[in-house]
Amino acid sequence: MIRRWIGPLVAGLMLGGVAWQTVMVVAPDALMRLAVRRVSALGGFNRFAHASLATAASRTIVRPSPDLAYSSCPFDLSAGPLLIDAVPVPAPYWSLSIFDTHTNAALVRNGIKARDKPFRIAVLTSRQAAPSGYEPVHVDGTRGIALVRILIDNRARFSEIDRERRATTCRSSAS
Repeated sequence: MIRRWIGPLVAGLMLGGVAWQTVMVVAPDALMRLAVRRVSALGGFNRFAHASLATAASRTIVRPSPDLAYSSCPFDLSAGPLLIDAVPVPAPYWSLSIFDTHTNAALVRNGIKARDKPFRIAVLTSRQAAPSGYEPVHVDGTRGIALVRILIDNRARFSEIDRERRATTCRSSAS
């Protein structure tokens, strides 16, 4: 009796293993393609789009925190590296994160690590070189998202912080 179930059991386990592996390999890329498409609809590629503070209706990608101001720069490195000139904002917390094609975090820099000093990042493929004065950050693939998050502890300061966060820029080196 057990013998006749061994074949279907092994086949089921193999099929489950293949399905699991497929989801683990394909899902991150598919999710990032969707995220890049949705975020680039806000302002195009290789430039920051600065979102207003989140409300209950805000749902570009995931449920955003109402205490964070988000700026996103979907990038496409096919024409050249992405150059980010980051200026820390005087807020209780801010961060710059860079996510590659596979949703991997290639860089996370926050106010503590940056010591509140401006810095320059070049987001590159393995075949590209960073211009002088830029810290190289290599990513897999040619597309991804650079994301700035700023904690807004006092909504009365949002307009001031909003003006200051716009000093952080991203652009293609080809432009």
